[in-house]
Amino acid sequence: MLYIIVGILLFGLLIAVHEWGHFITAKLLGVKVNEFAIGMGPAIWKKQKGETLYAVRCLPIGGFCAMAGEDEAIDDPRAFTSQPAWKRFLILCAGAFMNFVFGLLLLLIVFAQAKSFSTPTLTDFMDGCPYQGENALQVGDTIWSIDGHRIYFTTNVSEYLARGGDTHDIVVKRDGEKVALNDFYLVAREYPGQDGKMYGFYFGTKPATFGAKLQTTWYSAMDFVRMAWMGLSDLFAGAVGVKDLSGPVGIVSMMNEVGKESATKAAAFSNIAYFSAFIAVNLAVMNMLPLPALDGGRLVFLIIEGIRRKPVPPKYEGYVHAAGLMLLLMLMVYVTGQDVLRIFMRSN
Repeated sequence: MLYIIVGILLFGLLIAVHEWGHFITAKLLGVKVNEFAIGMGPAIWKKQKGETLYAVRCLPIGGFCAMAGEDEAIDDPRAFTSQPAWKRFLILCAGAFMNFVFGLLLLLIVFAQAKSFSTPTLTDFMDGCPYQGENALQVGDTIWSIDGHRIYFTTNVSEYLARGGDTHDIVVKRDGEKVALNDFYLVAREYPGQDGKMYGFYFGTKPATFGAKLQTTWYSAMDFVRMAWMGLSDLFAGAVGVKDLSGPVGIVSMMNEVGKESATKAAAFSNIAYFSAFIAVNLAVMNMLPLPALDGGRLVFLIIEGIRRKPVPPKYEGYVHAAGLMLLLMLMVYVTGQDVLRIFMRSN
C-alpha cells in the first residue's frame, strides 16, 4: 500500500506542477484566474483567496487553471482572449515546461548519490570480436550516433542496433574528431564465456562529478523525449495498439511494481523518482501534441490566428476543444478499463 500511496501522490503532484505552470505564468502576466484546481470531479477542499478559487477535487486524474475568457470572448482587459498572442503562447507552454523542469529536478535528485556513470566509450573487445580494426571500431572510440540516433548511454547502443538491420551508419568520436563508419556490418553473436548473443564490446565509466551529473540529467531527459516520440511513432505505425496504452491507474500500478521489485526502500524511492521523471517528461511531450483540448491544440489556433491576422472566434475554438475533451475522456475511460483488467489478471 505504501508504494501505491506514493504513486498516487506523485501522479497528483505531476498534474499540480503542470497546472501551476499555467497558473503562475498567467498571474505574472496579469491574466485573471477564476479557479486553480488539482484533480477532477466534486471538490473535497476549496478556498477563495482574492479573485481566485483554489480547490482540490476527488479524482486525481487531472486538474485545471480556469482563466477568465479562456473559451469565450468577454469584455475584460485581463481575460485570456484579450491578451496579445505572445502572452497566450507563454501561458499555454508553461504547463509542459514546468513538467519538463520537474522531470529534470527528479533526475538530478536520483543521480545526486551516484559515484560513477557508464559511458559509450569502448575500453576493450571480447575475444574473437570481428568489429575492431583500423577501418572499424577501436579502443577509445566513443559511439556518437547509430543510424542518425544520438547515443547518450551504453543502453542506447544495443537498443538502436536491434532496431535496424545488419548494417548501420555509425559515427564515433576518435581523438576529438567524428569518424563515420557507413554501412558497417554489425550483428549480435555468441562469445566464449558469455550468456546469450551480444556485440562484443566493453564500455567504460566516468566519475560522477557535478558536471557529469548535470550532463547525465540532461541526456536522460532527452532520451525520455525521444522514447516518447518513438512510442507515438509505433502507435501510428500500428506496432502497438491503443490497448497497450496506460492511464493514471496503470501508471500508479507500475510505480507500485517498481517499488516492490527494488532491493531496499531507498532504492525503491529512487527508482520511483526516476520513473516519475520519465512520466513528467512524457506529459510535457504529450501536452504539446497538436490535438484539441491539449495545450498543443490551443497553440494550433494561435498559429491559425497569426496566418489569418485575426483570432478564430472563441466560441468555435471552444467547440473544437470540447469535442476533443470528450474524445480524450472516452479514451481515458477505455484505457483505465484496460489498466484495471491487467491488474485483475496479474492478481489471478
